[in-house]
Amino acid sequence: MYNPVKKAEEAIKIVCRGEMRKYYRFRPAKFYGGIATADCVGCNLRCLFCWSWHNIVNPGNIGFFCSPQQVAEKVVKITRKKRFRRIRISGNEPTIARDHLVKVLEQIPGQFMFILETNGILIGHDKTYAQDLARFENLYVRVSLKGANEEEFSTLTGAEPVGFELQIKAVENLHGAGVQVHPAVMISFSSFDHVLALRKRLGKISREFEDIEVEELALYGDVEERLKKAKIECRTAYPPGDIPPEQIKS
Repeated sequence: MYNPVKKAEEAIKIVCRGEMRKYYRFRPAKFYGGIATADCVGCNLRCLFCWSWHNIVNPGNIGFFCSPQQVAEKVVKITRKKRFRRIRISGNEPTIARDHLVKVLEQIPGQFMFILETNGILIGHDKTYAQDLARFENLYVRVSLKGANEEEFSTLTGAEPVGFELQIKAVENLHGAGVQVHPAVMISFSSFDHVLALRKRLGKISREFEDIEVEELALYGDVEERLKKAKIECRTAYPPGDIPPEQIKS
């Protein structure tokens, strides 16, 4: 197993140069009702179900470096051209380039909602990260939990269980700093009892977090092959109404 905080430090050395960070594409996407997307390079997890697996495991051979200003200009241009209202950095893990991310946020016009999709580990590791993000009123953070507990997290990512604790801590840190935040969870590998236990765990931070946004497994590329090789069973059947519908803030 690997430590996801140390893995982030390793990734930074490859995908960051000062305030610049690697990206591999800029695009409009249909999610959230339409969103301008900058797909970055570099992650501190190795999730077996990740649709961007090849980019994550080959960060040195993929992408090109962009300054915060270049990133902001590209996504704002897409947003205005497509008449979107939302912007995000996706693809890999946005938070591993902290200074870069904050400077991108500084250049996003306030009328656009910036949706930060993150595993949250670095925000859970360092409380001041959440405090830095609290400066931005147009920021909404979606913390993507990898499984419903520490055991599932390690099975799916190969990382030490502490990573899951840091994900939960990220939700707590962000909420405490006044950042708009909501947890999402990949439940396709979770038992119903584990999902219920996770709801209760998150509810101790805030009752609103008991309504978990559900992530569904998409078998892009060779995802299914990797899961079979790891002998991981995908479970998707739950009683109607027991898992809340996807929650997206406007």
